[in-house]
Amino acid sequence: MNLKNTDIIIAPLLTEKSTDLKDKEHWLCFRVHKEANKISIKKAVEELFKTQVEWVRVANFKGKVKRYGRYTGTRPSWKKAYVKLKKDAKMIEYFEAV
Repeated sequence: MNLKNTDIIIAPLLTEKSTDLKDKEHWLCFRVHKEANKISIKKAVEELFKTQVEWVRVANFKGKVKRYGRYTGTRPSWKKAYVKLKKDAKMIEYFEAV
């Protein structure tokens, strides 16, 4: 797997649950590449955001089957990563004013 750090992390997940986890527990949620593993996700977050990661948890989501009239199709499968930062690590702000 020859993925660059910018290819591993696709986007941050900004939901109510993820913002609560970010504020209370120092967890971050990202949508990541399907072939990325925990080690590559940890390296990508540390290098891109200049912070220290304690551990990474990964969840795979299978694409849902959707119908449009008589035609059926599936949404794409995707992977989510929960990243726990160390207690003394710098917290990431998604929308910092420059």
